[in-house]
Amino acid sequence: MTTFVYDFTHGDKDQKDLLGGKGANLAEMTRLGLPVPPGFTITTEACRAYLTDGELPGAVFGQVDERLAELETAMGRELGDEADPLLVSVRSGAKFSMPGMMDTVLNVGLTDATVAGLAAQAGDERFAWDSYRRLIQMFGKTVMDVPGDVFEQAIDAAMRDAGVAEEVDLDAAALRDLVDRFKSLVRDATGEEFPQDPRRQLWAAIEAVFRSWNSERARLYRRTERIPDDLGTAVNVVGMVFGNLGPDSGTGVAFTRDPATGVRGAYGDYLPNAQGEDVVAGIRNTVPLTTLAELDSEAYHALLHSMDVLERHYRDLCDIEFTIERGRLWLLQTRVGKRTAAAAFIIASALVEEGVIDLDEALCRVSGEQLSRLMFPAFDTADAPEPVVTGIPAAPGAAVGAAVFDSARAAALAAEGTRVVLVRRETNPDDLPGMIAAEGILTSRGGKTSHAAVVARGMGTTCVCGADSLTVGTDRFTTADGTVVKEGDIVSVDGDSGAVYLGEVAVKPSPVVSYFESGEVPLGDPLVSAVDRLMRHADEAAGLAVRANADTGEDAARARRFGAIGIGLCRTEHMFLGERRKLVERLVLSESDADRDAVLDELLTMQRDDFARILSAMDGLPVTIRLLDPPLHEFLPSLTDLEVADATGDADPALLAAVRRMHEQNPMLGLRGVRLGLVIPGLYEMQVRAIAMAARQLRADGGDPRPEIMIPLVADAAELALVRAATEAVLAEVGESAPVGTMIEVPRAAVTASEIAAHADFFSFGTNDLTQMGWGFSRDDVEGAFFSRYLDLGVFPVSPFAVLDTAGVGRLIDIAVSEGRAARSGLHLGVCGEHGGDPDSVRFFHRVGLDYVSCSPFRVPVARLATGQAAVAESSSDSR
Repeated sequence: MTTFVYDFTHGDKDQKDLLGGKGANLAEMTRLGLPVPPGFTITTEACRAYLTDGELPGAVFGQVDERLAELETAMGRELGDEADPLLVSVRSGAKFSMPGMMDTVLNVGLTDATVAGLAAQAGDERFAWDSYRRLIQMFGKTVMDVPGDVFEQAIDAAMRDAGVAEEVDLDAAALRDLVDRFKSLVRDATGEEFPQDPRRQLWAAIEAVFRSWNSERARLYRRTERIPDDLGTAVNVVGMVFGNLGPDSGTGVAFTRDPATGVRGAYGDYLPNAQGEDVVAGIRNTVPLTTLAELDSEAYHALLHSMDVLERHYRDLCDIEFTIERGRLWLLQTRVGKRTAAAAFIIASALVEEGVIDLDEALCRVSGEQLSRLMFPAFDTADAPEPVVTGIPAAPGAAVGAAVFDSARAAALAAEGTRVVLVRRETNPDDLPGMIAAEGILTSRGGKTSHAAVVARGMGTTCVCGADSLTVGTDRFTTADGTVVKEGDIVSVDGDSGAVYLGEVAVKPSPVVSYFESGEVPLGDPLVSAVDRLMRHADEAAGLAVRANADTGEDAARARRFGAIGIGLCRTEHMFLGERRKLVERLVLSESDADRDAVLDELLTMQRDDFARILSAMDGLPVTIRLLDPPLHEFLPSLTDLEVADATGDADPALLAAVRRMHEQNPMLGLRGVRLGLVIPGLYEMQVRAIAMAARQLRADGGDPRPEIMIPLVADAAELALVRAATEAVLAEVGESAPVGTMIEVPRAAVTASEIAAHADFFSFGTNDLTQMGWGFSRDDVEGAFFSRYLDLGVFPVSPFAVLDTAGVGRLIDIAVSEGRAARSGLHLGVCGEHGGDPDSVRFFHRVGLDYVSCSPFRVPVARLATGQAAVAESSSDSR
């Protein structure tokens, strides 16, 4: 029989696939002898079966009964005992942390019959009724689908009636009345009574947690974080310990290092007389964790001991949820904590310094996405106005946008191109669409461990929390001095300082960008020092070289400063924008050799100077220059405009006839690339001559130009053979030489690579067009048409234009690599599509044996990091 239920004494941290992250880590802490309440985990395997069949596997029921009996023995209480009831929490726990995305129910087992027994055992009637109202609120929302707002409104009304400002100030009588009100709300919303059978509560809560795996917010979060949909979640049933038993009790979240800065120490939030959900929900403002030392020194030092044990054991920043029940510490969860991009680099470097991990492991603990975030500009506050409010800096960055107070509204405005800042009293999981869409998040409640802070850090979104002097309404917020900020007003949110400004604040370059530009590491800057250390190791480890896609001397120079060792794609069609477009138009529409030669002579001088600037900027490094590849319609007058003009007698008849003759229904698959070079005599020869002349002049001036000539859109070996012969003739005439190769961007080229390789010194994979042609759709047309639906349906886990489709397009590349090299052993291989800067795609390119990747200049550092990580990962895999 399959085991679906595991006691915490069975399992460890390496079983996240089966027990989920929370269950595996609860088992690990139990194994380490740390103070964990007893409990058991229902596996992800049970979840997958439930989601497939619509019901729990039969074996689960008996196994839960067995584990529950053991839990009752361990706690010395029984579920449903009216004199001394056992209460449990039912909590989700997937393999990967998904903060706030799935459901939790606390205090399961409380009923009208058991609440008095809980009060008697605790000696605190208020505590018992507070726990009961929490159960009805969570269970009602999570299990019975009662809108959460109705409970919040009832709480607000109860506080108004009692004349108190906080829930914690409601007395036992008020809470008893609130329980009655909550039960009425459940009855009104569902037509059912709140269940009074503890076991029915338990099973309903378990199934609700499993169902929450496929909730809209959970699916959206997984899509954003690229978490597979088929993992499922585990469910953890844990004996309740209570932080809401009075001033000597409480709950909190602790970090072994600051998740914002990476500095080692005791960081986090604490809430006296509260349950755990109060902290992460952000509904009450917390106190710093260090305040616990004043409130309960013994519990604080016990916590510090546990934090030290866990960080040494996990060898990383640990995020720990804990409860103190009348002075006794209990650990409810630990995980390797989410952190900001800056903290990720600083912590990885610090752990190397401390001898905890080596450089290879440190390199693999940061990501290209985190490095990208560090390259964004920060606010230049030298001339900034006074902030209207300062809150808790929860996730760094500089965010500017229109203040918006509703998640759906924020998502809609962002989809229209408006930059928005989402402003809420506190966020909850239903706010996720707006949080993803927003440039920044501002809340008046919560701390560094609130829902807003944790989710924002994970997504790399700027966030300021706990700006408690703000009064946040449905369409505006008001500051302490009476300043009103309405929807649409521009605000600037500084996630590094917690300051919020009215209007747009100027930005300054990131210190990490300044480092890449200059190569200098400022003394005493831990972030830049950490980035430098890991980037140097990535370069040393890398197997793939990194080039840049650059079309101007300025872009080439920047790419070189950012660490590119050449140009992998210089797109010559980009040199013909603006006024030069008319020259290409004249060339294409020329009716005589004399007209065509005159235009080619003008272009030759321009092109020679263009290439000289790029080759000079990359002196001593290879520069792959792609000959002209314009979809023809980009360089011709609009047929529609000409026909409109013709109707009024304003069109040039000869021009209209020529454009009609050359008009294409699908120009992206028409007369472009090598076809244009073969159809228009002298075009490619002019470009090759310009390249050769520029190289000859630079060499005469003492330079070391290294051009490579790339023929685009080749689909057949005969095309390449013809153009190569003409290219080599021009090179010989000028007295220069250069490698000649082709861009593999047509599926036919990939599957006939052995034939094409006979005429190529190199292949460069144009994965943008290869993806379009492989899938049979145009990126420009489909991304706004049906991509979002395909992502929702799971056809794409992520856009194939963002991450290479290794199963399809990758297979074409694999064929071309193996067959091309088999036919020509010295064939040089690279990639120049946008995937060249994507870390997931880079790992594939490393695995299939390319020589280099090429990407935009700003992505060069990310690609350098990814190439080092790919090599280290392969080495680690080989060693195993």
